[in-house]
Amino acid sequence: MSERGSALVETASATREAESVVEAAGHFRVYLGAAAGVGKTYDMLNEGKRRLERGTDVVVGFVETHGRPLTAALLKGFEVVPRKVVEYRGSRFEEMDLDAVLARKPKVALVDELAHTNVPGSGRHAKRWEDVLELLDAGIDVITTVNIQHVESLADAVEQMTGVRVRERVPDWVVRKANQTELVDSSPEQLRRRMLHGNIYPAERVPYALTHFFQTDNLIALRELALRFLADETEEELLEHLRRHSGNRLWETCERFLVAVTAAPGTDMLLRRAARMASRAKGELSVVHVTSSDAKPDKGKATLEALRTLAGDLGADWHEIVNPDPAQAIAGFASEHQVTQIVLGSSQKSRWQELTGGGQIVRRVIRRAGDLGIDVHVIARRELPKEMADEEGAGRVEES
Repeated sequence: MSERGSALVETASATREAESVVEAAGHFRVYLGAAAGVGKTYDMLNEGKRRLERGTDVVVGFVETHGRPLTAALLKGFEVVPRKVVEYRGSRFEEMDLDAVLARKPKVALVDELAHTNVPGSGRHAKRWEDVLELLDAGIDVITTVNIQHVESLADAVEQMTGVRVRERVPDWVVRKANQTELVDSSPEQLRRRMLHGNIYPAERVPYALTHFFQTDNLIALRELALRFLADETEEELLEHLRRHSGNRLWETCERFLVAVTAAPGTDMLLRRAARMASRAKGELSVVHVTSSDAKPDKGKATLEALRTLAGDLGADWHEIVNPDPAQAIAGFASEHQVTQIVLGSSQKSRWQELTGGGQIVRRVIRRAGDLGIDVHVIARRELPKEMADEEGAGRVEES
């Protein structure tokens, strides 16, 4: 654990694709941060320096100091592979010289900013993570850095949370194939203080950063996303935080499914289908039944009780909502509970009933969900053949 309270997390290769790309490869270590300025490059250089002192052959393939004096000071003592200078659209840029690092063939290469996009014409790869894979394939150990917003599966959610475009992205499997992933942690308060002191961005960029990407709420959520990515699980604390602070914004930290049920025939199959969808996505499932205040208490009571029991068997949460407007109730629940997927049964109304208002609930939910950025799945209702339904019912009697 570093002085910054970093936590070391061992990870395995995430997919067969990753394993097939790099076989008998170099050791891969990633320093992961919630945002710029947490100290990823600083910790990477400190690790490189420790290895140098132990006699390991370490070179700097590419390190970006961003004008930070403490980071620049740590570069002293390292062999730095000269960068490749590239002319592009009338300007000069510097990129890592991949071939020079391969020719040097060190034991360890320090390569900053894994998600970086290479300047066109600077080499054979468009992205730095592709350069890193080639170094690993050559048997060179690589230590690198990346921020959580650049992980492909989370980038869209981070854009929604922060309102800032995430242009550079790295596939999840590349990050997850690391032999070691270390979280470089910093509290939101400490990070904002570093920003104010000019230790992250130039002075002219500080006011905008503090009122946009570096807002305290954003930094808390990004920190939680980084922790969850490493733990590969959903944190209930993050949902609570988002519920309190996000208003009607959708924060896609994990998949949450809602299935709306009624006493209509075939709803049990709809519920099972929704449970399978949630299970495949490793998501949570909420079952919502909406009734009006003047509904007859005994209408469909036995069917609804059976559905409630089934929901419990499937590991889902059951919710009863009293509201004369089912579409509004479903959309409102989805927004409040950060639902990302709504599952509905197709309407059994006739075309005439739909035109006269009897079957518009599905369309209204779709419209409201679209405004909230929530996906909707409309599933055809299927009833079991009568003889199978009878057998299933008899089975339940025997089991009871």
